[in-house]
Amino acid sequence: MKDISVIFPAYNEVERIRPTLHSFDQELAKTAYNYELLVVDDGSTDGTADFVESLRILIPNLRVIRCVENQGKGHAVKVGMLNALGKIRVMADADGATPASELKALVQPILDGKADISIGSRYVEGAIIAKKQPWYRRVWSRLANRVIQRVLLPGIVDTQCGFKAFRAEAADVAFNYVKTNGWSFDLEILAYAKSKGFRIREVPVCWTDDERSKGKFWDAPKTIVELYRIRKRLKLQGA
Repeated sequence: MKDISVIFPAYNEVERIRPTLHSFDQELAKTAYNYELLVVDDGSTDGTADFVESLRILIPNLRVIRCVENQGKGHAVKVGMLNALGKIRVMADADGATPASELKALVQPILDGKADISIGSRYVEGAIIAKKQPWYRRVWSRLANRVIQRVLLPGIVDTQCGFKAFRAEAADVAFNYVKTNGWSFDLEILAYAKSKGFRIREVPVCWTDDERSKGKFWDAPKTIVELYRIRKRLKLQGA
């Protein structure tokens, strides 16, 4: 059993993942934690899995899981969470949008026994956005969040930041349930976990937009459609 697992879903990330892995390894090496870095390759076609395997010489705590087919970020995170060895399981983006230096603050509410799930937030007081998204993405994000709060997750300001930590039990329960493989999986995870009584806390983080992000603005309407599908599934499950 590890103290902390950090899970990186990766699809064609050869150009971005190396500095991210090194920074998290260096940050965790400063602590007394027994840790692992777990990359879940989501059917990459650019050799991401082989490239990450080659980094194990420099990062001994690195592990790779290969998914044969590309099934979406949600699926990759689910595979990582259910195969992780950590008492605390963190999901982080391969592009390093939230730096490793934010890890301590993210896991602290769980270590203090005040939360089962701790989620990085770009919008609560104390958050720092080092590089903003284009204006149209910011407008969409805020509007979408209002709908998300009204329909599914009242009180959670930022559901979509890719930096979240789960106590092992919460991860096992929530990710064994989740059906969503795409970008909206966060919504289902948080809504289901909340329905089961797991405590969720938002933590302000530093975040930087990367214009090479895999998420596309024109996928936004799909998120709203999926939001209502998730709510319907939860109601049918009695959650």
